[in-house]
Amino acid sequence: MKKASVIIQARMGASRLPNKVLLPLAGKPVLEHVIRRCQHAKRVDQVIVATTIDSKDLAVVNFVSHLGVGVFCGSVNDVLDRYYQTAKLFQLQHIVRITADCPMIDPDIIDRVIGEYFTSSADYATNTLQLTYPDGEDVEVFSADILHRAWGNAKMLSEREHVTPYIKKSDAVRKVNVLCENDHSSQRWTLDEPRDYEKLSAIYDALYQKDAFFSMKDVLEFLDEHPGIDRMNDGIIRNEGYQKSLAQDREVA
Repeated sequence: MKKASVIIQARMGASRLPNKVLLPLAGKPVLEHVIRRCQHAKRVDQVIVATTIDSKDLAVVNFVSHLGVGVFCGSVNDVLDRYYQTAKLFQLQHIVRITADCPMIDPDIIDRVIGEYFTSSADYATNTLQLTYPDGEDVEVFSADILHRAWGNAKMLSEREHVTPYIKKSDAVRKVNVLCENDHSSQRWTLDEPRDYEKLSAIYDALYQKDAFFSMKDVLEFLDEHPGIDRMNDGIIRNEGYQKSLAQDREVA
């Protein structure tokens, strides 16, 4: 079975919720949950954390080193370069992009997107071209060659601050999108705001002790039974950071 390597982007300097990647959920930091869930996927061969050279991110480096996971410190703002340099250092061929603010990432969804990437022979496979999965279940898989192409050609701020916009826009990239059986794109399970943290904490407190790798289905069933928890973070814009980059877009390279 062909496998791919996960790069998790993680930093302490988030503006809306500083230090969010090391906030506790069920007694363990958010980043640890993301790492363990990625490691639990059957089609993942290794997990690497890509953080920054900012002194605040020494906390990420120290924490990750205790887990025995590879780590790279790169550009603070040029996240595309950070990914490229990580992939180059670790000699990766097939890369899965996961963000550290997604502590409910489902290993089965990771496996599904990786599987589609290999079976379709696409350059880029994802479940984000057409949004049907909850926000917080985003998976992107791409080849080292495509990452190199994006790194060498992406010129706009939005294409450097975020890893895959150039890839998504390129007509020369073979893309495939994985759809969920039902549309759950209105669900928000990512961590950007204090209200997100309250919701994720409530879900983890309810589900983690029963199964550390509780699934998307488990969460949907729990929230259906607890609509008050489901509504805790209503109204927050999806991908707000990327929208901000677009609003400020300019050529930077």
